[in-house]
Order: sequence, then C-alpha cells, then structure tokens
Amino acid sequence: MSRDERTPLLQRWSDDEDTRPTLKLLDHPDEDPRAWPRWRKLANVGVIATIHTVVSPLASSMFTPGISEIPEDLHTSPKAVIATTTDFVILLGIGPLILAPLSETFDLRNIYLICFAIFALLQIPTALAPNIAFLIVVRSVSGFFGSVGIANGGGTISDMFIPIERAGVFGWYLLGPLLGPTLGPLFGGFIVQRLGWRWIFWVMTIVCSVNTLAGYFFLRETYAPVILTHMKHRFEGSNRADDATNYQFEGEDLRPLRQKLAHSLASPAVYQALIFGTTYSIYTNMQDIYSGIYGFSTEKVGLLYLGPGLGFLFAVWFLVPRIDDVYKRLTAKHKDKGQPEFRLPLANIGALFIPVSLFWFAWSVERKVHWCASIVPTFFYGIGQVMILNTTQNYYIDSFEAYAASAIAAGTVCRSIVGGLIPLVAPSLFEKVGYGWGISVFGFVSLALAPAPVLFYIFGERVRGSFALKL
Repeated sequence: MSRDERTPLLQRWSDDEDTRPTLKLLDHPDEDPRAWPRWRKLANVGVIATIHTVVSPLASSMFTPGISEIPEDLHTSPKAVIATTTDFVILLGIGPLILAPLSETFDLRNIYLICFAIFALLQIPTALAPNIAFLIVVRSVSGFFGSVGIANGGGTISDMFIPIERAGVFGWYLLGPLLGPTLGPLFGGFIVQRLGWRWIFWVMTIVCSVNTLAGYFFLRETYAPVILTHMKHRFEGSNRADDATNYQFEGEDLRPLRQKLAHSLASPAVYQALIFGTTYSIYTNMQDIYSGIYGFSTEKVGLLYLGPGLGFLFAVWFLVPRIDDVYKRLTAKHKDKGQPEFRLPLANIGALFIPVSLFWFAWSVERKVHWCASIVPTFFYGIGQVMILNTTQNYYIDSFEAYAASAIAAGTVCRSIVGGLIPLVAPSLFEKVGYGWGISVFGFVSLALAPAPVLFYIFGERVRGSFALKL
C-alpha cells in the first residue's frame, strides 16, 4: 500500500502550490469512518448486509418453488417464469454500473435509502401482477433499484476498514448474495405451498419496508470525498462575507459524471460469472430434480437448500478469517508491502471444491442414488463459492481502493448477466443430455478455470501495471 494502513482515510495531502486551507479527516475523527468505534462500523455493515441479503439474492430466488404454480395462474409457460428471474438478475448486474459511480459523486446514504424504498414499493405491483409481461417488467425494474447493495456495499466496507481487517468483515457481508439464493427457495417453498406465490411478494414488501426504516435510523455516510465535501461547504458557508475562505481536500474528484460511469467498466469477473450461472441453473431446476426423481414435496425441496447454506456458514466461520491471516503473513514476508494478490491463495480451495462437487452432484442425480449422496456435495460447493467470491471481491477492493464500488460494479455486471442468461438454456441442456452430462458441462468449465488463482497470484501485479487506470 502507498500509505500506512493504520492512517485515517485521506491523511496524506498533495504537495502542490495551492495555498487554500486543506480539510483533513485526521483532524475530525468523529467524521473519519476508519476512526469510528467498532460498534458504529458494524452497525453500518449490519444494515447494508441486510439490504444485500434481502434485496438481491433473496428476491431473485424466493419464488422459484412457485415455478410450477405461477404459469398456471398467469396462463404462461415455466420458461417465461424463469425469464422473470433472468431479467431481475441481469438488471442486478447493470444497476451497479450506474449506482456505483453515483455513490462517488452524491451522498451514498441517500442513494441507499432512495433505491431501497423504491424497491420495497415495487413489491406491491409485483404481488398484484395480472399477467406474465407485467411481472417481467416490474421485476426487471425492481432488480435495478435492488442492486444498490451490490453496487456500493464493498466500497462502504473499504471506507471503514483497513486492508488487514477487511476479509473477515467482508466474509459475513457476502453471506447475503450466497445465502439469499439458498434461503429464498427454503422460505418460498413454505409460502407457496401454504399461502400461494403472490404472498412471497407481500412478505418481501413487509421485510424491505422494515429494512428501509432501519437504514434511515442507522446508516451513516462513509465515502470520504463526500464527507469532506459536506465539511467544505459547511465551513465555507460559515464564513463572513468579508472574510471568505475557500477550502480544498485531497481526493476531490472534478471529473464529469460520464467519465466515472465509464470507469466502472474496467474489470471483468469470469470466475464469478461461472459460479452465479451454475448456481442459478441448479437452483431453478431443484424442484424438477427432486420432485421428479425423488418425489419430494415443495416444502421438502426447500429444505434441501440447507446443504450449500451450511457450506457457506462453515466457510465464513472457519476459512474466510484466514484470508486476512494469509495477507498479513505475506505482507510481513515482503517487507510490509501489501499486494492485492496476497488475497488469492485461499481461492484455490474453491478452485478445487467447485468442479469436484459439481461432478459428484451431477452423477449422483443421474444415477438416482440416495438423495443424501447428491446433497452432500452441495455443502462443498457452498464452501467453494464463498472462497472464490470473498477472495476475488477483496482483490477488487485492494486493487481499486479509491474506486472500490466501481470496480465491484464491473465484476457484478459480468456475473449477473451470465448468471441470468444461463438458467434460460440450462433446462434444454438437461433435457437433451441428462443431468449427469448437463451439470458436468459446468464442472468442466470450472475445471478449466481452476488455475486462475495461481496465475493471477504470479502475474497479477504485472497485469495491473499494464492496465493502470489514469484518474
């Protein structure tokens, strides 16, 4: 890192000849997110993590148990119903390209609250949808506003925590996009079977409204340039007209907004795209697999999602904190010079577990062995997901620390578009070649990508140097 990791955000200042007084967060520790008490940081993370969990993944998958009921009610096909998930997930990816740069220009807290309030309100017409076209449109628009947690959550954590603290906090935060697709069908199965599919969105309306209210009371601004801009306006506004003083601060970004939007296209995420595409393909077909092959009810199918869910929890509890440990050891070994690549070694756990678990799951289902044999590998798949997602997200943040939100947004659009489109073609693939070879296709692709963590660890610094951003 170019500055000491324990230095409050924006302590260092430019050495140009501008004689205007310089505002420093160092002089105002109550305003500096990295100097806040830990309870205040965790309160911010808690609200944003809840948004991240409820908005994007839970809403994207909660109605999958109703894939057989919704077509009958709306007089459409199951494939059209899957399209509502596709459009929702794609807009979850496109939204951050707009919302992340906006957070680097306007108040991040207000962007959170406005977007989440709109998302909560959009659940009402979704629950009342009269036809499939209306359902697709409203779900798509809600996906855009629901992406605010994905767009800005990583940047918010970067604002509050220094690199050696991040991975552990980020691990719990990232349970949202992982547990959401797991818990969504679990809860949705009970709601669909007992109350009907429309009640899924009435429940979402209530939960999202409560979460928006919590954000109003507990969220605080964390983005340093925005905080310093408010301080600058406050101090300049308090000056007497005959003794006006103009202030400056390092990190003051005067680029046009269109340049900030373009910046967010800087970094693709092929590995994450594969994982999300695979996950949604399997999750949207769980009902067909386990009701068709094993005769499970909708409620029982929902319980099977606990397999990967337990894998997520195991990884976050026991493995994710080790990402920071590895980072510290490698930093000490390299004369206290930290590198983003030091986040990647534990990604190899995911690189191994994901293809192995996919092949295991595929052929357990294909051979119609006992259902337990097909659920056990989902536990290891969950571990692999956590390790790949956590290490790559931390890599983004460390590589583009000042613009973490935009860097993560670029990765999100890739994974969300792929994650949304692949489930549309997956049923046809499974129908033609069976679950064994169909799911094995994802296994072979993940096997081909398995060397990526090692390659980026070796060559990542050289690649970053070749494509350095000029801001």
